[in-house]
Amino acid sequence: MANDEVYVQRAIDRSRSAVENGNTPFGSLLVVDDEVVRTAENTTITDDDIAAHPEFKLARWAARELEPDERAACTMYTSTEPCPMCASAIVYAGLGRVVYSVSVNSLAELRDDGVIEIPCTEVVNRAGGSTTVEGPVLEDEGLAVHEDYF
Repeated sequence: MANDEVYVQRAIDRSRSAVENGNTPFGSLLVVDDEVVRTAENTTITDDDIAAHPEFKLARWAARELEPDERAACTMYTSTEPCPMCASAIVYAGLGRVVYSVSVNSLAELRDDGVIEIPCTEVVNRAGGSTTVEGPVLEDEGLAVHEDYF
């Protein structure tokens, strides 16, 4: 759990970076064998791309660049619970684990619109995926970034 908190904090830091770069507060990283192999932040605004979520970008990268056993051993740490689009990409990529900070329910309570309230676990289960989903971790820290933005 201690390592999970360290990596979730780094994902939250990426969400702050996204805001500094003109985007909404979402950030993620991929870890294989306790090594960060890739990071991403939301670029939906600056790229004018509705699919430029960090989780989606990392799942696509992993599917292209990592072997199946590496993807199965991979953990995605993310500042906010993946949306249904991103959760589907995670399943298709075969990522082994997701650990998030802010739950979809907490995000929905904070925002008036734009949140599809389907938990990541539900998407994984309905897709027959094997990804383990854990969270929230450091939710107050993750929520603080959203509160400052929204």
